[in-house]
Amino acid sequence: MVFNSLAGEDQTPLRTQLLQSHFMLDHAEYVEQAYLFDLLRERVAEGVPMQELLGQLRHELLATTRLPMAIEYMLTELRHSGLMGHAMSRLGHYFASFQTFLISESEKETGRFSIHLALQVLQADAKLRADYTARLESIDEAGNLGESFQSVPRGGRLTPEGMAQRARSGSFFFQFEVLSRNRLGYDAGLTAMSNDPVYDTAWSKWLLDLRANVGLVDLADLLFLASDEYRRRLIAEGLDIEGKGPFLFGEKEGRIALANRRKDPVYLFGAMQRHLDYPPVPRPIKIEKDRDTIPALLRRIERLESRIKLMEQEQRQEFDLSKFYTKPDQA
Repeated sequence: MVFNSLAGEDQTPLRTQLLQSHFMLDHAEYVEQAYLFDLLRERVAEGVPMQELLGQLRHELLATTRLPMAIEYMLTELRHSGLMGHAMSRLGHYFASFQTFLISESEKETGRFSIHLALQVLQADAKLRADYTARLESIDEAGNLGESFQSVPRGGRLTPEGMAQRARSGSFFFQFEVLSRNRLGYDAGLTAMSNDPVYDTAWSKWLLDLRANVGLVDLADLLFLASDEYRRRLIAEGLDIEGKGPFLFGEKEGRIALANRRKDPVYLFGAMQRHLDYPPVPRPIKIEKDRDTIPALLRRIERLESRIKLMEQEQRQEFDLSKFYTKPDQA
């Protein structure tokens, strides 16, 4: 655990449980990661090699974080293997498994997931992690969430347990939508998500079980059965909740999932993004190549028609070369 500034003997059991259940980095580390991925995204588009970029950017990062040291190690691995994903996999204590998975997928020759889009997703993912760790670091010795993070829609107050649940739910929907929209493969993708430090043991087990059910059972049904809304309805009807669950999502997520049963998952993801307020999933920008194609084809057809007309005139011996003559004063 890296929260050295919050570690202490005066911590309450609640605060200790919340902090020690996450093997995450400091807030500053994720802020610098988001900055790094943003710079890489901008400069990779210019065709600069990754090794040269990392060598330049390590001097621009905050020296009090461990990211410059991680880049030093990545540069060494890049010179040997040439793959950034392989270098990140050897830094599992620093980069999350889902981050490594995204880079590895973008480096596949047969894949359609580009490095430019991968860096966009990583930047948004790092910002999401930075927001989560900022909330964790705001918990005081009494186990209360910081004032700036307590408010929720409709004027309510958010507890540390509620904050952790919402953060994990937001991370899940963000990462799962990345897998779905880019067709990265649920088996390997959910395995990488299950090893992410954002999720606790119950979440990791549920993510591994989800691999066998996704595609066979409606995603909205799976989410509803794992929500507090489903547990509330069972209790209201006097039914036993033994053997049900785990109840990982809140009541709001359960109601949204129930309202989107048998619908396109795009509507489900859109509703979750609006209400959980996690970053929108970056999408590839479609370049309109047909906009200039038709005018160019028309110009070529006109040139071909003029050439064919000249050839026909020459065959009929009607070609008059004097039309192309110019007078000396007109030259």
